[in-house]
Amino acid sequence: MTIQWDEFLIVAVTTWVAALFIVGAYSFGVRMLAVGEDAKRSAMPAKLAAYGCFAMCGIVVLFGIILIVPSLSEKILGA
Repeated sequence: MTIQWDEFLIVAVTTWVAALFIVGAYSFGVRMLAVGEDAKRSAMPAKLAAYGCFAMCGIVVLFGIILIVPSLSEKILGA
């Protein structure tokens, strides 16, 4: 058995980027919720930004699940 290092590196980098994106977006969403709670006058833009960040996190996680589960990736992506 041989390790294909170039493909391993692609998986490792993609995992790091996705993890950093999810953590960053979730943290930014939590921060925007805090800003929305503190702002008495215009809380709606901050809350919308927070909900958008949480939605992006959910989409990335769902896409990761689709890629991992073979039957889902065959049905949805046709791969």
